[in-house]
Amino acid sequence: PKYLLQILWLLLSFCYYYNLSSHNKVVQFSRSVVTDRFVSCLFNRKRPDVITTTSWLAPVIWEETYNRPVLEKYYRRLNITIGLAIICVPGKFSNRSLTEFIQSANKHFMFGYNVVFYILLDSLSTLPPIVLGPLRTFKLCLVAKSDIGNDFNFIYMMNLFDCIITHIQYEVNFLFVMNANQIFKGDFGVETLGKSVAQLSAWWYFKDGDTFPYERRHKSAAFIPFEEGDFYYHSAIFGGTVEEVLNLIRECQKGAIQDKKNQLSNTYEHHLNKYLFINKPTKLLSPEYNWDPSFRTPLQIKCVKIAWHSKNNNRRIDK
Repeated sequence: PKYLLQILWLLLSFCYYYNLSSHNKVVQFSRSVVTDRFVSCLFNRKRPDVITTTSWLAPVIWEETYNRPVLEKYYRRLNITIGLAIICVPGKFSNRSLTEFIQSANKHFMFGYNVVFYILLDSLSTLPPIVLGPLRTFKLCLVAKSDIGNDFNFIYMMNLFDCIITHIQYEVNFLFVMNANQIFKGDFGVETLGKSVAQLSAWWYFKDGDTFPYERRHKSAAFIPFEEGDFYYHSAIFGGTVEEVLNLIRECQKGAIQDKKNQLSNTYEHHLNKYLFINKPTKLLSPEYNWDPSFRTPLQIKCVKIAWHSKNNNRRIDK
């Protein structure tokens, strides 16, 4: 009976959203955030070996925990466009790594859907040749300098915020933000879509929560007390609706400015973790979606979706 009710609710929801097809994209987008609530019955399946649901009932996405054909059927009716903002921080990527990232994203990121790649660079000279497949396009966002913090991510996020305000919010329904020093190894599909999507850190997922490297200084805006916190999130990947991504960037920037006034230096990842500690994400991506290949791969990792060029792994990652 429980599953029959879930299926009935899902079918009714499909019919309701299908009737919205005559509306414009912005209306469809505003309604689509509700999917986190009723599509949840398609997740949390067949994986007793891992955490598949958080204490606040958000799904944690692992291989074999979602029904992709049904999800594909649902999202194709919405005619959505997904944005991918690519952060190319100086010193952390090369032209080759950016080329590999874009080539692998072209193959694996939201295949079959309208995708816009937004490439954030500090110079046109570092833009490699780009060849994309059908339904894919790219736009270049040149990054202006700033003294908001020592972490280059603050500068890039401030520029991304401006790009979202000026045009991105009118072009896409969902937006992911990713660092360029990683490479797609498997399909990164619509199972990852949600209002607020956070990436669990491969470094810290299998460790005790007391060891998480949260900001512990009381004066910092990113402060999280000991014995508190849920997971440690990796800033290399986050996403969600455009409105939610804007909120996250805005609050992290506020925190960075507050820390600077208090003469504190901090990382963007610390502020991101503080934001997600207060504003719980509605969907979490397992370490399969951002795995560090320099680690021994545990049995829980069934399929690596993205491999990360870690600080301890500077060798080329074969495709």
